[in-house]
Amino acid sequence: MTTVRLPLFPLNTVLFPGLVLPLNVFEERYRAMMRTLVKTPEDEPRRFAVVAIRDGHEVAPSAPGMPDPTAVPERGPAAGFGADPAKAFHGVGCVADAATVRERADGTFEVLATGTTRVRLLSVDTSGPFLVGELEELPEEPGDEAGALAEGVLRAFRQYQKRLAGARERSLSTGGDLPDEPSVVSYLVAAAMMLDTPTRQRLLQAPDTASRLRDELKLLRSETAIIRTLPSLPASELTRAPTSLN
Repeated sequence: MTTVRLPLFPLNTVLFPGLVLPLNVFEERYRAMMRTLVKTPEDEPRRFAVVAIRDGHEVAPSAPGMPDPTAVPERGPAAGFGADPAKAFHGVGCVADAATVRERADGTFEVLATGTTRVRLLSVDTSGPFLVGELEELPEEPGDEAGALAEGVLRAFRQYQKRLAGARERSLSTGGDLPDEPSVVSYLVAAAMMLDTPTRQRLLQAPDTASRLRDELKLLRSETAIIRTLPSLPASELTRAPTSLN
C-alpha cells in the first residue's frame, strides 16, 4: 500500500475532485501550513488534504468560553479536535492543489485550490505546527453502467435546476454545457446540489462512480419532488458555503 504525507485542512464542508475551493486563511496553524506550501518549488504542486469535520470546530476558540469563563483556550495544531484528531474527521477526504496562495500584508492568506484525488485518512500527526495526515489514494472505479447512469443523472439534474430556479426566482444555470464523463458528472452534481455535509460525505466515499450516480439519481428525484411542493426555499445554502473562514 502506497501512502503519502500531506498537510491537513479540516473544514465543515466536503471537497470533491475537480471542484474549486477558495479559502481565507487567518488561524496561525493554517497560516504556518501556507508558509510551508509557498516554499514548494514552482514545478511541483502545492498539495494539502481537505477532510470534513465529523466532531469539532474549524476555528479554535480564541477567548474564554463556557461553562468556565476563565478557561484558557486550546492552542496548537489539534485545537478544537480532541485528544485524537483522527476520530474528529471523516475517513475519506480530497487532495487539494493550491494554484494561488497570496499572503496579505497582515500575514493572512488568500488561497484558491482545486480538488484532485480522493484519499483515505490513515493517521494524523500532531507534532508540528499544523496537522499532517498519512493518506492512501483511492482510485476512481467506474462501476457497472456508469455511462447510462450519468445520462440519467444529467437529465434529472437539469430538471432539479429548473425547479430550484423557479422556487428561488433566479436561474441556477452552470453557464455552459454540462460534462458527460461519468465521474466528472458525479462530482459536479454532488457539489451543486443543496445537501448536508453527511450526505456529501457519503457521495464522496462511494465505492465507485456508478454507485455515486445511483445515489444521486435517488436524491435528485426526491429533492425535485420536495421543491415542487414548496412555494419558496429557506436560505439553507448559507450554512453550506464553500468558502471557509480559516
